[in-house]
Amino acid sequence: MHDWFQTPAGRYLLDWERTRVDATVVDIFGFHALQLGVPDLDGLQANRMPHQWLATEELYAPQDRPVGKAAFLCDFSALPFPANSLDLVLLPHTLEFSADPHATLREVERVLVPEGRVVICGLNPTSLWGLAQRRGHLYRRMGFGRLFLPDAGEFIGYWRLRDWLRLLGFEVEVGEFGCYRPGVTSERWLKRFEWMDKAGERWWPILGAAYFLVAVKRVRGVRLLGPAWKTAPASARKPVSVANRSHDG
Repeated sequence: MHDWFQTPAGRYLLDWERTRVDATVVDIFGFHALQLGVPDLDGLQANRMPHQWLATEELYAPQDRPVGKAAFLCDFSALPFPANSLDLVLLPHTLEFSADPHATLREVERVLVPEGRVVICGLNPTSLWGLAQRRGHLYRRMGFGRLFLPDAGEFIGYWRLRDWLRLLGFEVEVGEFGCYRPGVTSERWLKRFEWMDKAGERWWPILGAAYFLVAVKRVRGVRLLGPAWKTAPASARKPVSVANRSHDG
């Protein structure tokens, strides 16, 4: 999606997603965070975890990579991390462009620690942008026209994705839609339809072109321990000897 993100619609989408991601990851704490794909969105820049990685399935030019991230190539369905080792995984349009989105999501569940979080950005097929994409496919079969969105990938519906997460033991904490302007290609027309963002949030909230989702990995039987200072004082735990007392008759 790198080239498409340079278009007016692509920059509009990135701005909306960056605002949501930054506001969310700044309050997610831990030690290890991973972003899978789409270096155009530096989703970990606001996060304060000491160890951050960017994994991609294709090479990017150095200037396109986020500064300060350790970048490497890998198969998203076979991440080079042990089980229960990451506190945060960010998936910006990763699943919809993955060869096997189910396997990728299962792998994310494997590497996340209990109570770890996954942050997902996706394109909503039930939207004006989805309609423009379907119309583009129809025109292409007729021998003319072009697609509004990138050709590769399968756009996964919001409710379908929630079902996948639930089956893997995730609990959705945040779900939000955005980008209600129609699928136009010029900056001027995007600005003309700016009013639709506020109207869409109020009148047709689930029809935004994009969705943003945060889910937490729940593991049954796992109990997080509190700080050591919450334990009972030592004096309260010392055994108390009880002496028998004799009574004079």
